[in-house]
Order: sequence, then structure tokens, then C-alpha cells
Amino acid sequence: MQNKSKLIRIFIGNIANAVVHEVLENAIKEQNLRSYYGKEMQNSFLLAKRYREKLNPANKPLPKSLKIREKIVKKATQELNIRIKKGYTHIDIDSTDKITEKFLKRLKI
Repeated sequence: MQNKSKLIRIFIGNIANAVVHEVLENAIKEQNLRSYYGKEMQNSFLLAKRYREKLNPANKPLPKSLKIREKIVKKATQELNIRIKKGYTHIDIDSTDKITEKFLKRLKI
């Protein structure tokens, strides 16, 4: 079995990536890019789901002491700020909280 802290770090990275891609999908008007970001979001979410299942049984919540939600929001916000500096527009950073919560509920955390 892999190191639990490494699994948590990978899980957080994949969920944060899914959040970033959903925010980007909502910001883009062009359909080709929207579908690309949608696929990337789905792939990242499925990977996060696999790592979630490796951490502990899916019907048991993860300990709140890990502060996973805060880490996901922080990581996603940092990535979105990088994208904004690169020239991306119409990005709603405030939506990261809501999207993170939605994904965590889907994973029963």
C-alpha cells in the first residue's frame, strides 16, 4: 500500500485540477474548448475518485483534521491566478468554493 500522505496529496491535486477545469469550462464561450475542459474535468474527477477509494472505504468520511477542502480551494485558486496572469478572461475564482463542495459531496467526504 502506498504512503497515505502521498495518496492524499495526489487526491487533492486531482480534485483541484477538476475544479480548475470546471471553472475554465464555465468561462469559455467556444464550444470546442468547453468540451475539452469538460473532458479534462471528468478525467481528473475519476482519478480523484480512485484515490479516494484507496484512502479508506467510500462509506467512511475522511478525518476533518486533514483540511482537504481548504487545500483544494487554495491549490485551485493558485492555478486560476496563474491562468489569469497568462491572459485568460472571465474566470470566476469565487466559484471554486462551490465547485469544490459539489465534488466533495459526490465523493462523500
